[in-house]
Amino acid sequence: MPAEVPEPPANKPYAAKVFKDMINLVWPGTTYDGGSIVTGYQIEMCEGTKNSWKVLTKNVFSTSYAVKGLKDNSTYKFRVSCINAIGTSKPSIVSEPIVASDSKGDDYDEEDEPDEASFEPRKVKTRKENVKEFYEIREELGKGKFGTVNKCVEKKSKKMLAAKFIKAEKPADKKECEHEIEIMMVLQHPKLLQLYDAFATGNNMVMILEYVSGGELFERVIDESFDLTEKEVTFFMRQICEGVKFMHAQKVLHLDMKPENILCVRKNSNKIKIIDFGLAQVMKKGLKVSCGTPEFLAPEVVSYDEVSYTTDMWAVGVICYVLLSGLSPFMGDNEGETMSNILKVEWDFDDECFDEISDLSKNFIESLLKEDKSERMTADQCLNNDWLKKELKSTHALSKARIKKYVIKRRWQKAFNAVRAMIRVKRFI
Repeated sequence: MPAEVPEPPANKPYAAKVFKDMINLVWPGTTYDGGSIVTGYQIEMCEGTKNSWKVLTKNVFSTSYAVKGLKDNSTYKFRVSCINAIGTSKPSIVSEPIVASDSKGDDYDEEDEPDEASFEPRKVKTRKENVKEFYEIREELGKGKFGTVNKCVEKKSKKMLAAKFIKAEKPADKKECEHEIEIMMVLQHPKLLQLYDAFATGNNMVMILEYVSGGELFERVIDESFDLTEKEVTFFMRQICEGVKFMHAQKVLHLDMKPENILCVRKNSNKIKIIDFGLAQVMKKGLKVSCGTPEFLAPEVVSYDEVSYTTDMWAVGVICYVLLSGLSPFMGDNEGETMSNILKVEWDFDDECFDEISDLSKNFIESLLKEDKSERMTADQCLNNDWLKKELKSTHALSKARIKKYVIKRRWQKAFNAVRAMIRVKRFI
């Protein structure tokens, strides 16, 4: 049966949040995609009592959109259409009239922005100008082997963003950075960190990125105010699989899926973004890699065999195992032992922490941690797996004690690796 245009969203859009000059619009997905995956949504707006519809955007990937630049106390109506490879659906039912009004209060800051405001696709070309001509650079957010990340504000739009400063003293360093920019241009999706702008001056390169303020997923999980249940884990895993599915649809492998590369969008939000595409590769026949973080490496990476899309899915399985238990399935006393455990595919559910975890979750993990990469579930199959599709009713709290120990151990490892890297550098100075 040939594909056709999709059905419109199942119901009318509505306002999740309303501000003086912005409405966070939300809508349900389609009841039928026409036999071709929905690739985006078109948003239309009608102001006041007019019957004149204006297309706001055709490039929204999520089922929410921050409509900005509205008039205070003005009334607006909205409708949404689904888009697939064949064409655009009819518009949805028209929303109820929504009045833009000032409800922010004096203590509003960027944390009050919608969790998943649309980040419209951009075609970024590396510019030769000075980044400080266009962006106000603010406090440092983090530091790594690549350089530093600072909060920044675009002078023209006042948009809050992040500036990643990279020292590219060698041609190879510059080439790696350019490769990451090219990859990020392809990966424009709400579950993936988005690139906004890029600069290159001398030996310095700057990537202007979407600002994500919630910190690492596992840091969120161990917070005292957070109740970790199996239901919450399915919510996180569903989002991770959505992001990975899009990457793979664009023929890109992440190749460094790990907890540190999954961030929460906001401080108290459970919505996530996958970050760090520095090791990502375009998939091609015969591709072999020797990179990544040891305990999350698939057997084919350890043995330097050909990788596939399910190489990322192995790492997704490891992340899921750790989230549910706080235990790392292949971690040994040293890197060599970890690699040996991976090659033997030695892991189990023997610990008592798995006694109260559902069989569905165990089956999900078992379907990912398979030695034969062709037998592992794809991201799409994960999203259609009963564990992620069924509405779990269990609210049994999972123990966070082991996850806290795991996070502390990971912090120690990162600090140790950073010191070891500095020592290596000094030897060559």
